[in-house]
Amino acid sequence: MRVLVLEDDPGLGPEIADTLRRAGFAVDLAVDLAEADLKLSITDYHCLVADRALPDGDAIGLLADRRRAGWLRPVLLLTAMDSVADRVTGIEAGADDYLVKPFAAAELVARVRNLCRRPEPRSPELRLGDLELDLPRRRVTRGGVLLSLTAKEFAVLELLMLQARCVVTRSRLIESCWDERHEPMSNVVDVLIGQLRRRLGPPDPIETVRGAGYRLIDPAERDGSA
Repeated sequence: MRVLVLEDDPGLGPEIADTLRRAGFAVDLAVDLAEADLKLSITDYHCLVADRALPDGDAIGLLADRRRAGWLRPVLLLTAMDSVADRVTGIEAGADDYLVKPFAAAELVARVRNLCRRPEPRSPELRLGDLELDLPRRRVTRGGVLLSLTAKEFAVLELLMLQARCVVTRSRLIESCWDERHEPMSNVVDVLIGQLRRRLGPPDPIETVRGAGYRLIDPAERDGSA
């Protein structure tokens, strides 16, 4: 899941981004409304986490404009403006949640994760053959054996599971699971897919589709034994 954090504080912004990255999100950071508006125009984020008081105005204005234009992604307002009137104003402008500073990192992660799942309701468990993902508990099992995956490996596997049997392009994987810090011409996707294959073990459920991307399958179906 890819998140945009809009926060101008030079200490808090990177701290929020790092907190969400450690939880498995791909995170981009904007420091003013103009930068955030540009990023929202070119990237389909799963969630926006925004401070209200920015150098070039109130994030409420950006949010209201985006909602009027039909933008539906969830928004968490993260701000020190904690009066009832402030919260009502934020919700009426189209915010989905409101978290007052100071906040606990665990609560921030939980709220963002909940918001990211809202636009695409789905079962809390994903299954393909003997491979199972328990999304709420962030657990992966294969053949009943619990596997240990990194946050990034889990994010890639989740996307492949959601698109099971369909080709997922490298660009789609990068857009959903990485952020602006990755090197566009690097082989980060191929390296991580290799790591993920080793974690999952044989038989390999990930097919490489030359020139296109990757596809997750049930090996039993490929072998004709399903």
